[in-house]
Amino acid sequence: MGGSRRRGADKGFMRALLLTREYPPEIYGGAGVHVDYLSRELAKLIPVEVRTFGDQDMRAGNLVVRGHRFAQAGPEAAPEKFQMALQALRVCTSFAARPIDADVVHCHTWYAHFGGMLSKILYGIPLVITAHSLEPLRPWKREQLGRGADLAAWIERSAMEAADAVVAVSQDMKTDILRHFRVFPEKVHVIHNGIDTEEYRPVQSRQRLHPYGIDAGRPYVLFVGRVSRQKGIVHLVNAIPHIDREAQVVLCAGAPDTPEIAKEVEDAVRRVVATRGHVVWIRDMVDRPTAIELCSHAAVFCCPSLYEPFGIINLEAMACKTPVVASAVGGIPEVVVHGETGFLVPVQRQAESSFDPADPAQFSQDLARAINALLADAALRKAMGEKGRRRAEALFSWDAIARKVLALYELLVRDASPA
Repeated sequence: MGGSRRRGADKGFMRALLLTREYPPEIYGGAGVHVDYLSRELAKLIPVEVRTFGDQDMRAGNLVVRGHRFAQAGPEAAPEKFQMALQALRVCTSFAARPIDADVVHCHTWYAHFGGMLSKILYGIPLVITAHSLEPLRPWKREQLGRGADLAAWIERSAMEAADAVVAVSQDMKTDILRHFRVFPEKVHVIHNGIDTEEYRPVQSRQRLHPYGIDAGRPYVLFVGRVSRQKGIVHLVNAIPHIDREAQVVLCAGAPDTPEIAKEVEDAVRRVVATRGHVVWIRDMVDRPTAIELCSHAAVFCCPSLYEPFGIINLEAMACKTPVVASAVGGIPEVVVHGETGFLVPVQRQAESSFDPADPAQFSQDLARAINALLADAALRKAMGEKGRRRAEALFSWDAIARKVLALYELLVRDASPA
């Protein structure tokens, strides 16, 4: 409360509370990766508590992680598509019900935002929101959540507009935040995602590739991500017939958002496999060592996302010295430098409010053309891979990012303290 704010401001230390849906071992997206690394780096500087949707109970030095089980919310008769948002509200109430001894609360994704608002109101501490994506820019969530998507959007809007500071993971996202929410520009701070370049680096081992039937002697194009409309996997699958037939295509794609998108991808892959060999579909969300090994030996990494506020997966590939072909959307151009660390493929929209390509067939062909340019030139792949690694090391270290976040906390606590 007020005393904790004075403590942090006057005595030179503070405590941070991070609220998140994802935390190891339960990670399925970039936001979870972000919180994992950020919390560990921050804990080298200050005491950090993480509250998450799970069963975690861990203490390691300055870092404490407490899981709050993802409990069933509401009566069993509640429509299934509402359950996700209702569960989030219940867990967030649990977050705030446990006593809080922190100077700032920092939320990640809309699932945790309601807990942040409660913490701000009940404990009188500043609220920070890191925007990893924005609900107004994900219209396909209605397919997944029905009108539960409207509840998610309301939670997000309420928290963003109540926050003392909003962190955007890219300049492009800052522009989107100011366009879609009533937030003063001075409250929005751009702090990029990061990469642990000691962990994400090229490895020689290929033992994790063999169980999936990947031919280590044949170049392969790699996709890693969820089966989601946002990630654009259908467009990459439709590009496969135009990709050099001698190359392998490895789709490391699991955790479908809905049965509908799962079937759509299944049907598309089946059509491709009927006419072309060398397609490997890994339906698991693989662990980090496997992902690093996959990236290390890929000839090309492809990120065909239709919406990507930052695109941490591209940074992971670059750190493994793999050139990237990615759609030129969101924050990706702030990570991938066209012609230097890979190629960016423009996406012409159906309309300003849409994220679907105006000409899906053309987009798929453009992806294939960029991929083929790299497959045909080993020297170019090597040069781009080296530049990508250097860029990751120079600009995106987690240590630097944690220090920027801590500086923001200190600013907020100082401004909130009584004179």
